[in-house]
Amino acid sequence: MIDRDVFLGQVTHMLRLNPTFDTQKDVVSSILAKEERANIGVLEPRILSVERDGGVVYSWRGATGTTRIGKYDPHSTENKLLYTFDKQVCVSSCSLNKEETLLAVSLSQSTQGEGRFKPVSKCLTLLIEIHPINNTKVLKAVDCKVKVQFLYPKTCRTTVLESHLLLAAEDSYVDQYHIALTRQEGYRVVMQNPERLSRERVAEDFSWVQWDSDTQRLFYLTAREKHTLKCVQFFPDRNFEIMFELPLEMPKISSVTSVRFVNFGYDHYQDLKDEGLRLEVFTSPTGTMCVCYSHPVRWHKDATYTIAFVHRGCSKTFTVSLEKGSAPANLPTVHPIFIHLDYYIVVYLAGHFLHLINCRQQDLLCYSLFLSGADAHIEALGLSSEVVSMFGSRLLDARAGRMYTMDLNPDFLLELLSSDRPEAQQLAALHCMLVYLQPNPVIELKIINWISENVMSFDAFDQIQEFILASLYRISYQQCVSLDKLLPYSCVLEKKELPVALTAIPGVKCTPELLCQPIIKGKAKSMQGYWEELHHVLDRMRYFEAVPSPRFRTTLIKEDWIRFQAVMNSEKKKSPHSYRQIEENTKKVLSMVDTWRLDRRVVPLFQEEDQQQRVLVGLICLFQMVDKLREHLNRHLSRLGKKKIDLLVVNYAAKLLELVWHVLELVWQKLKLGPWVLCIKQQGSSEEWAMFHVMLRILEATKGLCLPLPPGYSTLLSVLGVRCLPRHTFLQYVDHGLLQLTEPFVSRLMTGLDNSDANEQLKFSILKRLPEHMEQKVSQRWDHPTTSACISREYVRTLLDKYSESRDSALLDYGKSSFYPDFLPLNYLAKILLNKEEQAQNPFEEQENVDVRFVEETALKQTLIKLGFEVK
Repeated sequence: MIDRDVFLGQVTHMLRLNPTFDTQKDVVSSILAKEERANIGVLEPRILSVERDGGVVYSWRGATGTTRIGKYDPHSTENKLLYTFDKQVCVSSCSLNKEETLLAVSLSQSTQGEGRFKPVSKCLTLLIEIHPINNTKVLKAVDCKVKVQFLYPKTCRTTVLESHLLLAAEDSYVDQYHIALTRQEGYRVVMQNPERLSRERVAEDFSWVQWDSDTQRLFYLTAREKHTLKCVQFFPDRNFEIMFELPLEMPKISSVTSVRFVNFGYDHYQDLKDEGLRLEVFTSPTGTMCVCYSHPVRWHKDATYTIAFVHRGCSKTFTVSLEKGSAPANLPTVHPIFIHLDYYIVVYLAGHFLHLINCRQQDLLCYSLFLSGADAHIEALGLSSEVVSMFGSRLLDARAGRMYTMDLNPDFLLELLSSDRPEAQQLAALHCMLVYLQPNPVIELKIINWISENVMSFDAFDQIQEFILASLYRISYQQCVSLDKLLPYSCVLEKKELPVALTAIPGVKCTPELLCQPIIKGKAKSMQGYWEELHHVLDRMRYFEAVPSPRFRTTLIKEDWIRFQAVMNSEKKKSPHSYRQIEENTKKVLSMVDTWRLDRRVVPLFQEEDQQQRVLVGLICLFQMVDKLREHLNRHLSRLGKKKIDLLVVNYAAKLLELVWHVLELVWQKLKLGPWVLCIKQQGSSEEWAMFHVMLRILEATKGLCLPLPPGYSTLLSVLGVRCLPRHTFLQYVDHGLLQLTEPFVSRLMTGLDNSDANEQLKFSILKRLPEHMEQKVSQRWDHPTTSACISREYVRTLLDKYSESRDSALLDYGKSSFYPDFLPLNYLAKILLNKEEQAQNPFEEQENVDVRFVEETALKQTLIKLGFEVK
């Protein structure tokens, strides 16, 4: 069981923040070394922006009342001075071009009073040559805020003599400046014609604008008749194009300022009293897009935020009831923080809640994790933090002067598996570790240990089924993203009625709505990378909305699964064609499984030839999993091609068998079991009982999903069962179909147990439960008078059945026979047997335990009884 005590009292949190930049550690020490200053407090280092290459542009107050701008290179961990103003200025926006030859700066003109700078509305925007420091050009001198941002195009050219600058003004427009550069004296880089810079309008009439530096995209929101979200993509060839439009039903963005800027650096002199709507857009290369916005939170009211899943065509609005009186009434209004973690969107309100929202599988609330109280705390983030979520799971706290990389804490997720947690949290944490986190053998071992210690199924979900399906989903999704909507990812979807515990979050109201259809406006040549993937995702979304049950469900083939199992246990001969198909499919799947960890196997599943089970695996894989899944994928995902689909399906079946085997291996090693387990004579230990219980639950879980098990699984389970269970209980398990009487198991039982009264009774009970064809084959391995008599009768019956009764048989020379000459019936039988002995197949040729003399005497005895000469 997962216990918090195992972490030795260490406080763990859901999100781990790993510092990658700190102005005090990475900047101040460098400044002090160069300027030889002892008073750190007057430096005031401030982060201004983070460029696409990861470089941090910052400013600080110089020793002589100057304002300096520098850059920190995260790769070399070095600081570089870019420019120095000879007086103290208020830098509200700053950007450095990729070649580090130009610096764009917006200054808020200020008046000095009472020892502090008070911002005013006038803004001066400058373009400065810094390689070396040379010319300065005034781009704007206006009465509104202006943001600057250089483009960072990905190009193969080593020398670029042109830079492109975005200038976003609070007057609701964005212009792009094209700045031609030239090289002088071999090293000086200057603007070619600074008085006549070409520019073009990119966007206008918007109330909100966001820059995405990593993808070079500009999102903005217009509000003429209704809100429309638009996206402009910038290309390396200096062109740009509106690629995307999405109508949104949402309230007014801002009640104070005319435009809200997102990711255009950080303005330390801006007015923070804006109480309008906060909006952010997050994308990922897999074709997902989430539009997140929140209303300002007042402490006496509820917190409301909306996540629009554009790639799913729906949105969800969450309303969280805050604890009354949890904060002083004079605190200002705040907004929840949105953090992008690719697979999840984190919504965080310090001191209240942390909501981990699954942005790919958002159908059910149980796959999103809602935490409150102490569980929701994030170290280093408080109510006063001004944070910006950046690409690559990075977080910028500009006010504190720090940058972090973020990841989910697996130790905390393991804590959520403890028995005192709600089952919805357990399911969300388990699903998160299995699907989102990268494969980690240590975490996987802890999860399997948790399953083995909490082996009974929960009320709301089956943890073994969830482990199997979620693990298979992660493996398949990594191979092909298109399988997202087609493969099962949870056992909960197989339930007819969902438990209440998985459909609601206490204290949280969820209101789903459908989104308007987005419009992809890009030209054909521009539809590459993310836009091609998003277009494909939207097309698939429309297709899946039109077709019933696009997700493959294993329980739909349950009738076929039962029928084929019955066929395998029957005596009817299967057609050669069917056998060829079964064998072919078995070889495809098992050829992959047989080589898995060949040198480190400890569980004796494949160490004996369980042909029936191996064929059964092929049968199930062919006619159910492989065949049905292949048919399902060919119907809904034909663009992949038949060869790739065949490979995906076979891999899926092979990974399933490997996964079950891997679980058995880890539990087997944990319990320290060995080959002595296969000895049927001894009573099972407590460790073997634990192993039997785990294997029985795996059998129950896979049977509920109609999934196959590795060959030899039923044999090993029956061996453990006969060692651990009382005899009558063992037979009940057999009668109820929980244990299978496989041929290797029965043969081991017949030869491994002596013929004591109790063992004889068990063997007879098992023989009675076997199909006739198996009983005849297995009984030959039991050295017992009863089975020997059965063998004798069967041998005589076989010879007589093959003997053709013809008149020629009457020509037998009775006079030459010296075998009981006065007893003609026996003499006649002996003659027939002697004549046919060479023609009939002898079943005893390879049997060392057959007593031929005993067979002859038994035949004579049975003949006397049949003729009535001796009483039975």
